[in-house]
Amino acid sequence: MTAIRTEHLTHTYSVGTPFQKVAVDNVSIAIEEGEYVGVIGHTGSGKSTFIQHLNGLLAPTSGKVYIGEEDLWADKAKLRSFRFQVGLVFQYPEYQLFGETVYSDIAFGPTNMGLPPEEVDFRVRQAARFVGLSDEKLEKSPFELSGGQKRRVAIAGVLAMDPKVLILDEPTAGLDPKGRDKILGEIREYHEEKKNTVLLVSHSMEDIAKNATMALVMNQSQLFCYDRVEEVFGRAAELGQMGLTIPQVSRVFLSLAEKGLDVNPRVYTVEAARDQILGKLSKGGRGND
Repeated sequence: MTAIRTEHLTHTYSVGTPFQKVAVDNVSIAIEEGEYVGVIGHTGSGKSTFIQHLNGLLAPTSGKVYIGEEDLWADKAKLRSFRFQVGLVFQYPEYQLFGETVYSDIAFGPTNMGLPPEEVDFRVRQAARFVGLSDEKLEKSPFELSGGQKRRVAIAGVLAMDPKVLILDEPTAGLDPKGRDKILGEIREYHEEKKNTVLLVSHSMEDIAKNATMALVMNQSQLFCYDRVEEVFGRAAELGQMGLTIPQVSRVFLSLAEKGLDVNPRVYTVEAARDQILGKLSKGGRGND
């Protein structure tokens, strides 16, 4: 079943002025329920504008956006309910924290949904668990926490609304490698448990390869492709022409294959590379040396 669908979605900024710019141009796509989608594209490709249409933060200049089978803009009175269904985490979301305690910050969304206190409490604690925050942390001021912990509080605030679709725009921006891996691991575990739809916007091809099942590529305001991650990264030359690179480990294996070694060049994660090398060694294979 389709989670989100767009039909000929177009968005133009500053219409009728000298600064008029088409940021999203005639994008039609259907994203199925349960997919983990990596959204990639160079700066200015239109990916951030695109995702802001998926929960109604931006209205299309033309075209349609559907949540399930419902037209997002058919009845503006329903926009609020759609925004609970499609949760959007912006870059540096910790700048939006304001609660006296971590608990109250996470509880803000589900409370505004009109849920009873016991359901709010359940959702706060479940969301905190997903992002690795202890009960002790819930009673602290969010401003006493580290940068990575603040980021997790902000993400938990969106998770607590139990969205059918979770969209994260560069959720690890500015974090060190350890903090980045921790947050991405928590999002992956959340997706595996909840079985909902996740869209991850990232400049890191390694992060997309490790976490996503599908890849959506934007280029010059248009949809370049939407396919399985392995199929998208298999188009290395085309991605390179638009200023994108495949994961570093993939470049290594492509180079080995070009030199005549008997390896599968479609390797996108370190784990897959390790498994292939160990498989070759166990068979005594040395390629075409």
